[in-house]
Amino acid sequence: MNDEKKAFAGRLKGAMEAKGYPSKPGQLHKLFNSRYEGRSVAFSTASKWLRGIALPEQDKLQVLAELFGVEPHELRFGKSKKSPDSGFRRNDEQKRSVSANNVSASDRQAIDTFLALPPRLRELAGEMIVVMDKAARGGK
Repeated sequence: MNDEKKAFAGRLKGAMEAKGYPSKPGQLHKLFNSRYEGRSVAFSTASKWLRGIALPEQDKLQVLAELFGVEPHELRFGKSKKSPDSGFRRNDEQKRSVSANNVSASDRQAIDTFLALPPRLRELAGEMIVVMDKAARGGK
């Protein structure tokens, strides 16, 4: 079991317990499949996530994060010392819009890809987006 998977398992257990759920594979299996719109995952998959044997794919990570009220990047990678979007600040209305899934599937994929980047690359991508936004507004 590698450290990355083990650390994820610890964060997943903590997120479940913080929401009042026992960190048991059966509980996770039931909760996840009740929310996931794709093909159901097997009990053994939920067990592997909790034992630190496997990591969920991005679409499944998104559902887990929503289930337990955490940011996907924090669930997957833990909290970073730096803000994940430093240089790319969103106001509360924009955050609510993204979290409420008021974005297209391609936008959601771009956001998820952005959030999966290491902190330094997220910072660079955020700076690039700010520059593009200014250019689109005529340099204002």
